[in-house]
Amino acid sequence: MDNSPGAKFCMECGSALSTSCPECGHETTPGQNFCSECGAPLSPRSASTQIAARPQSEVLGTPAPAPPAAYRRDTAELRTVSVLFVDLVGYTALSELLDPEDVRDLLGHYFDAARATVDRYGGRIEKFIGDAVMAVWGTPVAREDDAERAVRAGLELVDAVATLRHEVGAAADLRARAGVVTGQAALLASQEEGVVVGDRVNTAARVQTAAEPGTVLVDDVTRQVTSSTIAYEDAGFHELKGKTDPLHLWRAVEVVAAIPGASRDALQPHFVGRDAELRMIKELFHAEVRDRSVRLVAVAGAAGVGKSRLRSEFLEYLRGLPERILWHPGRCLPYGDGVAYWALGEMVRHRLGIPEDAAPADTAAKLKAGLEQWVADPSEREFISVRLGVLLGVADPGPGREELFAGWRLFFERMAEHDPVVMAFEDMHWADDGLLDFIEYLLDWSAKRPILIITFARPELTERRPGWPAGYRSAATLYLEPLGDPAMEALLDSVATLPDTAKEKIISRAEGIPLYAIETVRALADRGALVNRDATLVLETDLGELDVPASLTSLLSARIDALELEERELVRSMSVFGGTFPASAVHEVAEVGLAHAETLLSNLVRKHVLSVRADPLSPDRGQYRFAQTMLRTVAYEMLSKRERKVRHLAAGQYLSRAFPNEGEDVAEVVAAHYLQAYRCASSSADAEALRAEAIAALRRGGQRAAAVGAPQTAERAYRKAIDLAGTDDERIELTEAAGNMALLDGRYADALELFDDAAATLGRLGRDRDAARLGARIGQALFRGGRASEAIERLQRMLAALGADTNDADVARMNVQLGVALLDTGQISEAFEPLDRALELAQALELPDELASALVFKAELCAAVGRVYEARILFDGAVELCQQRELTNQLWFAQVNSGDFLRRFDLAGSAERTHDALATARRIGSRWYESGAAANLMRVWEDSGRWDELER
Repeated sequence: MDNSPGAKFCMECGSALSTSCPECGHETTPGQNFCSECGAPLSPRSASTQIAARPQSEVLGTPAPAPPAAYRRDTAELRTVSVLFVDLVGYTALSELLDPEDVRDLLGHYFDAARATVDRYGGRIEKFIGDAVMAVWGTPVAREDDAERAVRAGLELVDAVATLRHEVGAAADLRARAGVVTGQAALLASQEEGVVVGDRVNTAARVQTAAEPGTVLVDDVTRQVTSSTIAYEDAGFHELKGKTDPLHLWRAVEVVAAIPGASRDALQPHFVGRDAELRMIKELFHAEVRDRSVRLVAVAGAAGVGKSRLRSEFLEYLRGLPERILWHPGRCLPYGDGVAYWALGEMVRHRLGIPEDAAPADTAAKLKAGLEQWVADPSEREFISVRLGVLLGVADPGPGREELFAGWRLFFERMAEHDPVVMAFEDMHWADDGLLDFIEYLLDWSAKRPILIITFARPELTERRPGWPAGYRSAATLYLEPLGDPAMEALLDSVATLPDTAKEKIISRAEGIPLYAIETVRALADRGALVNRDATLVLETDLGELDVPASLTSLLSARIDALELEERELVRSMSVFGGTFPASAVHEVAEVGLAHAETLLSNLVRKHVLSVRADPLSPDRGQYRFAQTMLRTVAYEMLSKRERKVRHLAAGQYLSRAFPNEGEDVAEVVAAHYLQAYRCASSSADAEALRAEAIAALRRGGQRAAAVGAPQTAERAYRKAIDLAGTDDERIELTEAAGNMALLDGRYADALELFDDAAATLGRLGRDRDAARLGARIGQALFRGGRASEAIERLQRMLAALGADTNDADVARMNVQLGVALLDTGQISEAFEPLDRALELAQALELPDELASALVFKAELCAAVGRVYEARILFDGAVELCQQRELTNQLWFAQVNSGDFLRRFDLAGSAERTHDALATARRIGSRWYESGAAANLMRVWEDSGRWDELER
């Protein structure tokens, strides 16, 4: 049967005779294999042809055309998308009133209007489901204003349906309603069941059903990223099917601004709008040098506000000074709670020229040579060497946190005696509490050294550490506010000459954040919208045709999508790294040939997606990193769980091989990778193997953190491992380890809870004797937490459970703790028996720590009952033992207590012993120890009448 001219549907089968290209919207005809406008493949027939050619019963769930071949993938990918659902209200009633052919024509017009509207705004028809339309923005290529386009399309299509009813002369009330939701969804490799799936898709369908006829509802995320161009009314909270909590929805009213404009690219914009802040940092630096005093400048501001640029400008200023300035850069890694002292270790490596992957022997050699250059005193060199060795992973753990801090402090102090020192900490919002403590320690102890500490952090840091660094006169906080419009205009003028309308739109969207504006310009250049003509970037296309970001996430997604496919895949793969990475890591993690990886990396550096450290003096020379952390985050969020598992596993294995001792000095980073790999594959066939690897890595990370004096970090690692424990023995071991770290950190209630959990598990297993062995630590947690009576009761009960014939280290420790608790509660005579038992066992089993503690407390008991000479002998023995065995903390304890004891009858001996305790406290670096010894020494001087000493 011949169809009449101008017919839209076949009179015999109902197939559409006039269709559109799925890529550009150009009109096509049946049998056409390629679009005559853009060249996109049309064979097999486009989705619109397939839909119209099938009976209505077969239309449900029909997929949209496949994305261009360049973006097809073998696995699912996560993307930020905006999903639009539109359906007809009154269609069923209208079907009863109209002739079937009229209904078909009406539906055909509606589908055509939907295709045309969605195509016009750059979306993709995903499915026609009865009289409903599902369209998606953000795939296969993201645009900066995808959410805005989806809302615009929804508003226009709702209006189009209202007009359509009048055009066909329908008697029934036919209207459309729409819902738009923005969020993450999975982009499937398979094209059989639609391109995107996930909760956001289902939610968009539910939001559409909540809309009144003739309206468009959006979720809160969509409203946030489009509020500058779309006017909204609050539609309240709605209970939606399948959603646990009510969803806050907004009604789109009208478009109030044009589509964002365009810009031009420049790699290095002028430094604008921060002159006052830079001047302040310069003045504080010169004051530090002039007064030879430590200073802290804490620079804070939102992501992209200009912290890194301010740091770069200050560094350039220092490089221009005639005198030598010792600059030390370090950055905190963003894995979970971070790597405790990574930034500090990076500074030491930078000063000594030690690459991160240097062999232990090379690290030790450079450490020795560096200390010979900066530290004159041999004894200090030895003291510092051990403690820096722990920091760099080439020395066995041993010194406590106070001693580690003291050694690290002395290193920077001795350098400051040569030249002014600047310590620049980047990304401090990722910093571990231990690093913040060390910075405060420097402010306390290095007050008379020309050291400038400058930190750069997002506001999240003060949420975790309120008020930091308040309380220090030598500290200044500098918060970077968003730039004003004049400064933003000057910023844009420095990178391109743009029409005023384009600048106004970019400035409006950037909201005073320089990175937003510059990244907009760069994205346009990456896409070819800006071209270089006569050394000037020129806008190539009309402003209205260009995409300008609706939010930074959309912008960075667009930058990634604008890359070549191989570049894009490399960026996604390497996003599992939080810090720097070499080309060899790309070879193994992204599975790219080494030579080709170098080419791709060079391209990404040129496009400002990555940066490379080119400083010939930096140990990180040749290392790559993402130009912005936010760019890395967006790339990472594109990875499916399966891909994240594979990449994290590869990264962990690479680091274990690349660093000495199976990655011992980056154990926390390796642990983070294995943990993420397991979390992404907890139900896969290899989940058990990944769980075991993750626990082993977390255990190593905890041990490494404990070794460098970061008990909080160590405890968090052990707690994460507890959650993965597969056996009771594993859980008990890890719980004890976490309790030990909480005890070391002075959080006694947390320690007691952990020890009690371990004891309860042992009790449940019928291992009461093993549970009793936790008595020393339980007693210590109770005693230090101010619960001495409870400690006595628990210790006595647990010692009874072990029996009188048990003679081991646990029993020795428990008897020491019991004697201390009895002494503290005034039960002097009862305290002798457990302390004598502890002394007997400690000597027999050669336990120096327990022996020193028992000697001191036995001396206290003897003094309390008048056995003065015995007490003096015991105190002297404790001091001598601690000196011989280098038990630094125990030494201070013995010295300060024996000095207080001697004050009763030997003021000269008391002064000497207490002065020794003060020196020990200062060597350890403990302000609490120092204040205790100083207070005792003042009492001795007062008793001696040495008023001149008191006045000093």
